[in-house]
Amino acid sequence: MTSYVENETDLTFSFDMKEILDKIMEKVMELEHCPYETTVNLLVTDNAGIQEYNREYRGIDRETDVLSFPNISFETAGDFGVVERDEADYFDPDSGELLLGDIILSVDRIMGQAQEYGHSILREFAFLTAHSMYHLCGYDHMTPEEAAVMEQKQEETLHQLGIGREI
Repeated sequence: MTSYVENETDLTFSFDMKEILDKIMEKVMELEHCPYETTVNLLVTDNAGIQEYNREYRGIDRETDVLSFPNISFETAGDFGVVERDEADYFDPDSGELLLGDIILSVDRIMGQAQEYGHSILREFAFLTAHSMYHLCGYDHMTPEEAAVMEQKQEETLHQLGIGREI
């Protein structure tokens, strides 16, 4: 498992972002029964930065808390069998790891939402990271049914890691 974290801001957290990302990656991949070692990239930016990425890549000119860019076109969420058909598109030729995708988080939204929801910055960072990891695994929340599945998976991941709302 490999992760890369880049922070475009001057803000630092009281926790190690890469360490939290790695724990969440490992737990999500375990719960999703992913048979491969994976690679994920995380970019941390501010509201202006995430708005620019949102406009450029999604055509939506507004800030958001998290953007997820899956590398895999899942036919069924969490079914990693699809990658075996086009291995050259999905695996790093040097490491052999599955290139899962990219995550972009807004530090401004992390800070604001932590305060709004009454939990720690760590909890909000972890929640948004878990949320994005499930997008990278093909899950979405366009319907109430999809949203319920994603919410359950996110909460189970954080629960198993001991990252509750009280943290």
